[in-house]
Amino acid sequence: MALLRFILNIIWLVVAGFWLAVGYALAGIICCVLIVTIPFGVASFRMANYALWPFGRDLVRKSGAGGGSTVGNVIWIIVAGWWLTLGHIVTAAGLAITIVGIPLAWASLKMIPVALAPFGNEIVHTGGYRSAWAI
Repeated sequence: MALLRFILNIIWLVVAGFWLAVGYALAGIICCVLIVTIPFGVASFRMANYALWPFGRDLVRKSGAGGGSTVGNVIWIIVAGWWLTLGHIVTAAGLAITIVGIPLAWASLKMIPVALAPFGNEIVHTGGYRSAWAI
């Protein structure tokens, strides 16, 4: 199973992951330029990491997430979330054209929740331990 995830991640990186990560990184740079939105930039860089190598990781809700993360997510959706979600939908549609691309399209659709609401969630390895890249 680990070999299959590795192969899918390599194909993903070449076909779509690099460009999606560039989109997240651009959003992160723009957010970091404005001092007030640095937390949004940091979250965007963490999502770029997830977009580079998605297979073998999942998004889970943090148990202590509260009202602050909800407010942050609303602001995020207005500023960058809907653009990044649109990128995932277009990427998934393009990938789903071929049979080989269907698992990759599913991975792109799996990233939509983190593109819309990065705060109050964390990216964990499917092996069960928590990732250092908590959002």
